[in-house]
Amino acid sequence: IQHPFMPHFYVDYLGYRLGSYQYFLAFIFAIEEINRNTHILPNTSLGFDLYNVNSNQWDTLEAPIMCLTGMGIMIPNYTCRRQKKAAALLTGASWATSAHIARLLNLYKYPQVSFGPFDTILSDRRQYTSLYQTAPKDTSLSRGIVLLLLHFSWTWVGLVLLDDHNGIEILSDLGGEMDKNQVCIAFVEMIADSVHSFHYSSMMTIEKIMISTANVVIIYGDTESLSGIFKHMVDFLMIGKVWVMKSQWDPSIFGYYFLFDSLHGSLIFAHHHAEIPDIRKVIQTHNPSKYPSDHYLEFFWDRHFNCYFSGTDCKTFGNCKPNISLEMLSRDTLDMDMTEESYNVYNSVYAVAHSLHEMTINQIQNYPYGNGEASPYPWELHHFLKNMHFKNSAGNLVVLDSQRKLDEDYDILNFWNFPQGLKQKMKVGTFSPKAPHDQQLFLSDHTIQWATGFREPPRSVCSESCIPGFRKSSQEGRPACCYDCTRCPDNEISNVTDMDHCVRCPESHYANTEQNRCLQKTVRFLAYEDPLGMALTSLALGFSALTLVILGVFVKHHHTPIVKANNRSLTYILLITLTFCFLCPLLFIGHPNTVTCILQQSTFAVLFTVALSTILTKTIIVVLAFKITVPGRMVRWIMISRAPNFIIPVCTLIQLVLCGMWLSTSPPFVNSDAYTEHGYIIIICNKGSNIAFHSVLGYLCSMALGSYTMAYMSRNLPDTFNEAKFIAFSMLVFFSVWVTFLPVYHSTKGETSVAMEIFSIISSSAGLLGCIFVPKCYIILFRSHRNVLNYVRKKTHSRRKVNYAAQSMIF
Repeated sequence: IQHPFMPHFYVDYLGYRLGSYQYFLAFIFAIEEINRNTHILPNTSLGFDLYNVNSNQWDTLEAPIMCLTGMGIMIPNYTCRRQKKAAALLTGASWATSAHIARLLNLYKYPQVSFGPFDTILSDRRQYTSLYQTAPKDTSLSRGIVLLLLHFSWTWVGLVLLDDHNGIEILSDLGGEMDKNQVCIAFVEMIADSVHSFHYSSMMTIEKIMISTANVVIIYGDTESLSGIFKHMVDFLMIGKVWVMKSQWDPSIFGYYFLFDSLHGSLIFAHHHAEIPDIRKVIQTHNPSKYPSDHYLEFFWDRHFNCYFSGTDCKTFGNCKPNISLEMLSRDTLDMDMTEESYNVYNSVYAVAHSLHEMTINQIQNYPYGNGEASPYPWELHHFLKNMHFKNSAGNLVVLDSQRKLDEDYDILNFWNFPQGLKQKMKVGTFSPKAPHDQQLFLSDHTIQWATGFREPPRSVCSESCIPGFRKSSQEGRPACCYDCTRCPDNEISNVTDMDHCVRCPESHYANTEQNRCLQKTVRFLAYEDPLGMALTSLALGFSALTLVILGVFVKHHHTPIVKANNRSLTYILLITLTFCFLCPLLFIGHPNTVTCILQQSTFAVLFTVALSTILTKTIIVVLAFKITVPGRMVRWIMISRAPNFIIPVCTLIQLVLCGMWLSTSPPFVNSDAYTEHGYIIIICNKGSNIAFHSVLGYLCSMALGSYTMAYMSRNLPDTFNEAKFIAFSMLVFFSVWVTFLPVYHSTKGETSVAMEIFSIISSSAGLLGCIFVPKCYIILFRSHRNVLNYVRKKTHSRRKVNYAAQSMIF
């Protein structure tokens, strides 16, 4: 020792666990590296003491009291140490061990640096005034785990936590993060930290894991507390489960009973840390000759290399191979890769060394004429430890103050242990809390080896995904991840998996048969190109042409008695009106617009009113001519003055008033019917006011009924000049067509209703044309000998009670 002041370190590690031996190697490496460094504590060599701490709480304080007193027996408040005391105590890796020791060291204000996982309770400066933690915080770990679950679509996972404040805290943080991302917890198992209930609790947890349908289990805790459950997992060969954990374990505690390892394929979150330069090289040269007091080295050389050492001169005897080093040990025995805890041990030693260096400089500056000795009071180191921050040899920033610690990046490791004994932790991804939201998680999926039984990422869901076309339907009393798949209602779709609600297609679209896509609806209307439209158009044009032909025949034979009979002018008006009635359906065919919608009903109503009023006029004239045996002055005046002809304009005017009221209050308009026929938008004319439409139709039917009544009254009159029978029959056809039209029209939708109305117009017009004019055309064209006045008179003289005055009046 070159300097009078000899700072000592105290470090505890878990005895009889070979994995914990790496903490010691990192500790020794840091001490020796600092002693070789002339920039830290020059002219001062660091010494150290090592103590084992048993895991049970009864013996936890034995080692720290022995360190404080310097005696082999525990006598509090008494010291038998050499002159210089230990500068700081390094503790870990369990938070519970550090907490128990901290309560003792607080009494003496001894600096304590914990290299175990960061713990929120240990960061409470009111309870643990002398304790500092090297490990970074795990503030963002819950988000990293959930992002990993979402990456593989794992929504049904189990949780195994310690039944302590850490377990409660992680359950709150992780549970909240999972709820926000719709990940459900299949089960939660809290492992008791009681020695008496630990075995039973672990067995119950293993049973719960084995029967659970969750293929992914999250384990969170420190190595010491979870060692029991890890051992049970290996013993029971729990393959087929993927373990996600924030915990690394000591492989030496597991047996080698099976070819397959239950932990093979596990995914581990570990704080990212760079490799410390030269540490592997130093470990390779670590041997019993160099460190004769290290009894673990003698154990390694004895058991694994068959080498023996004498207790006095440390010379080897037996069959020892040359160049033996710790690197030759298998990973089952000692992992040469620096673990997170070993990295924290290394930083802890440097944190104390830097603090001692700062304190020494401060002492020299404040007491330049002193004897050069540092203060013998360890608690004076607190000020420098609290504010200590430095960059280690790997270039990473180390901060002891918990308030200034930042979220660190995580390495995601994949544990490979097939075949048994490989014990390799491969880095397969990273989690960076400070990165943009969509770039925080990076994974190399192809490099991951999955748990035994899986060749690809396993599924861990409560219910299988609902394919497009179905929606999730929650199961009563179960978590949100457990659901049934229900087909979407009509005209609703789901185009991605696991949709909570189906989306209704807009009116211009319709759902396909799989109900996973909205298709554009086809616009349909009664077009001229459609077979039905072509048929109706042909009928309309054909009958209108036939009507014109009949009109031509009547015009050509206008001088014949049969044409002159029953008022020739009314006959011409009726034929011209029927021609337009047959052309009226053309307004109903083709793409509807506002003009055609208005013209459809108004034109139909006015034309049929003119036709029916003309027929009514003809019927009244016949009745007046033949029914009155002795014509009076008034009747003769009516017949001579042509007063019945005013029936046409009066009836038409009444219909025009009705149509005017219809168009002014609620006119017809273009309407899109998207629901009547699946996959089609039917463009039709809406009547506007159904009352007005039925009023117009009722007015026409009343006129037809009046004409029928008048014609029925004159049905027995001589038929040479009398067309009353034909008018009566035509009115019966007209009335039957439109009475039948009403129920059929209201029972059809879309273009079918339009076609029905067109058919009714054509059929009723054809009924008028056929019943009234076809018999006359037959006589004119094929029985011309009957269409002469001599034939008529001769036939008339043969009848009884002939009214010649009437005959002369109706010509």
